[in-house]
Amino acid sequence: MEWIYLLIAGILETGWAVGLKYSDGLTKFYPMVFTVITLILSMYLLEKALRTLPVGTAYAVWTGIGIIGTTVLGVVLFNESMNLPRIFFIGLIAVGIGGLKLVSA
Repeated sequence: MEWIYLLIAGILETGWAVGLKYSDGLTKFYPMVFTVITLILSMYLLEKALRTLPVGTAYAVWTGIGIIGTTVLGVVLFNESMNLPRIFFIGLIAVGIGGLKLVSA
């Protein structure tokens, strides 16, 4: 169950990171509310995962999911560039997350 908490926490991290972009320095009300709610939920679920997972592993996976999700949403929502080296290194992060899951099982 802790891995599910961690996965959802990572996805929510992506939400609050993108929410920060939309909130324009936390000056737009609804994007700011979305950002704060997803931040709180992400931290709560990360804390639940940390009850049983090693802190280094959980933090690496949480940030990795956030990096991958934020990068994908940056390309889709904000027309950020995506090139081969960027895809390669994002792929390395994904492989690292999978590796951490395997060795933590």
